[in-house]
Amino acid sequence: MPKSLSGFPGGLHIRGLRQRWLVNAVLPVFVLVALAVGIYVLSSAQYYYDSMRAGLETRAHIAVETFESYGIKSYSEYYRLATYSAETFEEKDNIELQFINTAGRVQVSSYGLTAGTSPATSDIGSAVGGNMSSFQGRDPQTGENIISVSCPIVFNSRVVGVLRYVTSLREAEHRIVLDTLMASAIGLVCIALVVFSNAIFINNVVEPVAVVSDAARRISGGSYGIQIDNHYRDELGELVDNINDMSVKISQAEKIQQEFVSSVSHELRTPLTAISGWAETLSVDPVGEAEQTRRGLGIILKESRRLTTMVEELLEFTKMQDGRFTLRIETVDLLSELEDAIYTYRELFRQEGIEVCYTAPEEEIPPLAADSERMKQVFCNVLDNAAKHGGAGRRIDVSAAREEKYLAIRVRDYGPGIPIEELPYVKQKFYKGSSKARGSGIGLAVCDEIVERHNGTFEIANADGGGAIVTIVLPIE
Repeated sequence: MPKSLSGFPGGLHIRGLRQRWLVNAVLPVFVLVALAVGIYVLSSAQYYYDSMRAGLETRAHIAVETFESYGIKSYSEYYRLATYSAETFEEKDNIELQFINTAGRVQVSSYGLTAGTSPATSDIGSAVGGNMSSFQGRDPQTGENIISVSCPIVFNSRVVGVLRYVTSLREAEHRIVLDTLMASAIGLVCIALVVFSNAIFINNVVEPVAVVSDAARRISGGSYGIQIDNHYRDELGELVDNINDMSVKISQAEKIQQEFVSSVSHELRTPLTAISGWAETLSVDPVGEAEQTRRGLGIILKESRRLTTMVEELLEFTKMQDGRFTLRIETVDLLSELEDAIYTYRELFRQEGIEVCYTAPEEEIPPLAADSERMKQVFCNVLDNAAKHGGAGRRIDVSAAREEKYLAIRVRDYGPGIPIEELPYVKQKFYKGSSKARGSGIGLAVCDEIVERHNGTFEIANADGGGAIVTIVLPIE
């Protein structure tokens, strides 16, 4: 009875598969998440910086237009208006307003502390040259990260000064850090979910594979017939079914092979015993009664032939197994070979009370490309098999006929036939079924191989009205 394999040892793991699966599944996700977080952080930082720069540029443009609209006529008026603007600047807590002369030195500042200094950033030089410009980077004086916008103040087509807005990037950088932490946290959660879901999925795959692997190992170790409990309805379930089917078939093949060895041993022992017994009898009394001597020699000859047939079958089967089974194809009169086989067995069967009836084809059959020795072996084996298993019917019918482009040869006996459940297996090697007739169980397998190598078919079935019928179909052309 097949043994069931419902679990697997606690120490049985497939670490390599699990590691490869996790690396191949998680690593791409990790890379994609890292890229997404990086792109988001860079985009967020750029958005903050661009927004701050655009706001400062708008403020500077409006302030300069306001300055120029006053129609200042002297430097003292300009200085007084610049000082007033710096002192009344409402956003001095976040933004510093500076007025810089054409030499790059701060004249007026809303902070007051930077007056008289020279920031020396690139935006100032561009503004002195008449173009609004911005700067983002480290302040040369304070070392703080800043963003600044400088806009030229023009009177009478001449730059008389620069209006400059300066603000620290500390708040923006703080927001960028917060956005980075938030995006990283979301990315880590996504990766954790992917790892968790993949771990569950791979466990659902690896554990059944581990069970199958253990079962295969046990089968290869000789535990034929074990069965795996199948709880799956997908490809894993199909794999388990195939493993179970393989286990059963290996178990059956092992049983058949053991039965074959036992059967062959018995089949060899029986004729050897008869030959040995009659040889001793004749050696003790070589001039005994003529009838007894004739009978003894006949038995020795018959059993010797049976031994020869068995050995030839075993040799042919061995050649089939290791690839040394070959054909010598030539143009032959196959009907002549069939008739020779019938002639050979007809007298032998007549002595056993079995009549052989042969029906020749109605039309001429041209010579065929075939191995005459191999095909005669098939004919003899089929005739011998019909007498062995269907001899109780006391008659064997043999017929040959042309059916379109094929030659069909049929051999029918009138015995008990073949049980329906055994028909699919009768051509399998070592299979003897419920038959008690003597033989190795490989004769029909050899015949099937020979006919198949002639591009023909070898079929065995039960005939209408009782008995079994063997049909050999070979191509004529």
